[in-house]
Amino acid sequence: MNGRTIFLLAALAGGAILPVQVAINTLLRRYVGEPMQVTFISYLAGTLASLAICLVARYPLPAATSLAQTSWWMWVGGCLGTLYVWSTIFTTPRIGAALALSLTIAGQLIAALFLDHYGALGLTRYAANPTRIAGVALVILGVSLVSYVRR
Repeated sequence: MNGRTIFLLAALAGGAILPVQVAINTLLRRYVGEPMQVTFISYLAGTLASLAICLVARYPLPAATSLAQTSWWMWVGGCLGTLYVWSTIFTTPRIGAALALSLTIAGQLIAALFLDHYGALGLTRYAANPTRIAGVALVILGVSLVSYVRR
């Protein structure tokens, strides 16, 4: 197994657990109430799990000088993640997990295509060539098919 395969499998595994996370959070909403409350619980559990892993692995604290070199906007990743988790908890009961996640994936690919093309936010540039654009268009077509519900 080459190095690239490991990254591809890690990304696939990360994607495969998202529907499970959405289902668990949607179920928790039945007991807790509001999507933002469930989002808080989800992030609190994730924060505690991350802390435990850091402690067990004995990762050192980041140097204050390194943290001081960051920009304020580099700290909003968790806020953006909160919006993502909230949106899936909010939408899944009304439109189903498959449509909620297919729209999420389409949105991710559209944004990622622009970020890659311009090398935005420090990313390596990957041109939005016709093949990559066609791939995103096929995902959008897939979303259309998932959204078609015949009763």
